[in-house]
Amino acid sequence: MKVVAAILAAGQGTRFGQDKTQVAIGGKPVWQWSYDAFRSHPEVDGIVLVGSEENVGALSAVESLACIRGGRTRQESSLAALEAVPSETEILLVHDAARPFVSAATISAVIAGVRDRGAAAAAVPVTDTIKQLVDGGVTTLDRTSLWAMQTPQGATVEMLRRAHTNASAHLTDEMALVEALGVDPLIVPGESTNFKITNPEDLARARAIAGSGEMRTGMGYDIHPFSDDPSRTLFLGGVPFSDHPALAGHSDADVILHAATDALLGAAGMGDIGQHFPNTDPRWHGEPSLTFLRHAVSLLAAAGWRVVNLDMTAVAESPKIMKQADRIRQVVSEAMGVEPSRVSIKATTNERLGSIGRGEGIAAFAVATIVLE
Repeated sequence: MKVVAAILAAGQGTRFGQDKTQVAIGGKPVWQWSYDAFRSHPEVDGIVLVGSEENVGALSAVESLACIRGGRTRQESSLAALEAVPSETEILLVHDAARPFVSAATISAVIAGVRDRGAAAAAVPVTDTIKQLVDGGVTTLDRTSLWAMQTPQGATVEMLRRAHTNASAHLTDEMALVEALGVDPLIVPGESTNFKITNPEDLARARAIAGSGEMRTGMGYDIHPFSDDPSRTLFLGGVPFSDHPALAGHSDADVILHAATDALLGAAGMGDIGQHFPNTDPRWHGEPSLTFLRHAVSLLAAAGWRVVNLDMTAVAESPKIMKQADRIRQVVSEAMGVEPSRVSIKATTNERLGSIGRGEGIAAFAVATIVLE
């Protein structure tokens, strides 16, 4: 084992407002983009994942040399990674998980730089004019000598161990640690696309690069007969209709939500409600169908999909569903975590034709549109 990459995902995302490494872009979480880049690089022999207490479980789902918890600072997390590498490791690369678009060329350049000088990092020249405020005064810095640091940053394991032992103050990156030893690291050209996601505007830029925006549509259909069990309650769209006979079914038999759940799952190619919640499983006996809807939305979100809109239609001679239309839209939108304006409910009769027209049950259709973030 010669070259190991440590991917740091232990930050708290204070400026972003949440753990940005877990946000989906292009169908997978931000951290996995970096993981895939290093995993596929021919010169990288293994990966150490450094997460927070909250996300280390998600990180452990992929293969790695180690998946460990980081510290309160970048320096502490970097040291934790260093201590976790196998004894035969010669070079350690440290990379921010919030930089999803590191290229193979940049990784290769940093590795070559470490082999040449013992320490190297990617950086890009500063293109904006930089002003320094000191004691109320303003000084313009010479931008021709300024570089914005990126990752990966790497060094020999031996040098990094000495650097961490020598560190007497909090430093913000690995190159500052080796500089404190008197080492002059090699700066290799980075790339503008190797930016760090820090705020929501960066996330929008990342999604544009990742090719997010794919849109899909799914359709769902369900039908249930009326029950002769007086103890059951009729639920439609998550709303009780207590003054009307209920529908028969293993769960609460909410035909509208069953169709909606199937539409969402179908749009994402994730099967149907029967696969996820089989009526042969006693766990789902009498279960509120809002459980199924929330589960479908969570599966979509984990894969990077967001619900654009959901259009539902009930076919019934009775009850008068549209009297509760606003309440249904509110309940369904809350369950999906979207605005009520993205949810539609309509109702029609079957003009007394067929089993629905004879009042034997209720059917429902749903069409869902989702977008990949």
